[in-house]
Amino acid sequence: MSRHWNEFHPIFIPNLPVVKSCIEMQVCQPGSIRLTKKTNFNMKKLILIAVILLSQTSLFAQTATWKNDKMHSKLKFTVTHHLLSDVDGLFKKFDVTITAANPDFSDAVFELSADVSSINTEVEMRDNDLRSANFFDAAKYPAITFKSTSIKPDGQNKYKLTGNLTMHGVTKPVTMDLWYRGTKENPNSKKNDAGFKLRGTLKRSDFNIGSGTPTVLVSDEVEIAADGEFAKAN
Repeated sequence: MSRHWNEFHPIFIPNLPVVKSCIEMQVCQPGSIRLTKKTNFNMKKLILIAVILLSQTSLFAQTATWKNDKMHSKLKFTVTHHLLSDVDGLFKKFDVTITAANPDFSDAVFELSADVSSINTEVEMRDNDLRSANFFDAAKYPAITFKSTSIKPDGQNKYKLTGNLTMHGVTKPVTMDLWYRGTKENPNSKKNDAGFKLRGTLKRSDFNIGSGTPTVLVSDEVEIAADGEFAKAN
């Protein structure tokens, strides 16, 4: 008995399921197993391999990319004219990509690119002025871009979305309110679609847009409203 003890140095682990092995394990008492160093080492290796495989599966299998459905998405803005009335406009051409692993999009990264020349307020003369160097200068700065840097819970299915907005050659951090409206199967594509609503307020002066236009004529504050459906791309 002493030789066996000195040779294998068994470790006692109580209350483990009984595993029968006449070479490396001996039942000491009901509900207990005596493991040798060799057995313990092999078990540790198996556990380590399992952990690595599970972590790789979660990294590569769960991340998904979503693209905005252009027929059911809008990117709008509102300013106040003469302190009396609201004037609405939108960008007719824009793309949004969402990358997320969690089904509630709590880890989502949003990326947007909008074509400045596609601005539309339903008045051609005003649209041309907005595209000119008086405001957006679309010829010099053809795109507006946004990439989120953080997303924080702010209620049920609601988040504070923070990111870097680049417009008119200026990049500023902005935070907006995001509402995840849910996910359901599209009856046409038979694939899942997700819905989002975003609201926020910017100052055009932060981006040097329309610096020659007084705020009593066009408000400095610009309300942003975006709504969209997103189709899973992978």
